[in-house]
Amino acid sequence: MSPFLAEIIGTAILILFGGGVVANVVLNKTKGNSSGWIVITWGWAMGVFVAVFSMGQFSGAHINPAVTVGLATAGLFDWPLVVPYILSQTLGGFIGAVLVWMAYKDHFEATEDGPTKLAIFSTSPEIRRYSSNFLTEVIGTFILVFGVLYITDPGFISMDGELLAAITINGEEVGFGLGALSALPVGLLVLGIGLALGGPTGYAINPARDLGPRIAHALLPFSNKGSSDWAYSWVPVMGPLVGAVIAAGLFSLL
Repeated sequence: MSPFLAEIIGTAILILFGGGVVANVVLNKTKGNSSGWIVITWGWAMGVFVAVFSMGQFSGAHINPAVTVGLATAGLFDWPLVVPYILSQTLGGFIGAVLVWMAYKDHFEATEDGPTKLAIFSTSPEIRRYSSNFLTEVIGTFILVFGVLYITDPGFISMDGELLAAITINGEEVGFGLGALSALPVGLLVLGIGLALGGPTGYAINPARDLGPRIAHALLPFSNKGSSDWAYSWVPVMGPLVGAVIAAGLFSLL
């Protein structure tokens, strides 16, 4: 499978689980209505687990532009692949959001509140102060990328797909990426971030997780949609990228 197709599929899986669990919790007349934050964080963690477990063998399963940029900054991923990966991840986020809307279409119509519907597609702060919101996303993504860099085994994926500086696991060469390890630790890392740091902003920690679905929200037809809140959209894009670069820089320094 093409690594770019794998990133599309992997990110779509992530959003299908993550956006789906939010829809189940916040939309009216669902089986999981009002089941709470623990359910949401577990849903996102399982989305990461399934996406990494299934697509890691093909692309490293970054499923997150911040992870891609972090790995490239640390010298563990080829820079010419960064933009195609990010575009693939954003498209995957859009597709995943559309699938969630299709699955919960009747419940979208049964829910009148616009901001509640937006929460399924993208993040928003509980207290809107852009400097604080930005810092929260920087910190959350720093922990994500820093953790990934130390959890995963080192290696390098080159432009032509050749494995350089690869490591051997069970007799097979494996390049650097989230797929280079059991997917469970990464899922648990995301679960922990959600539980510990998700309260202020909803822990985007992933530009594609927010931007792709936010575009879907703007384009999909449903009643009482309300604003897509583009004024806030730069925070869950730039905050994670800055956090990833800081994490990669500290990793390289250490």
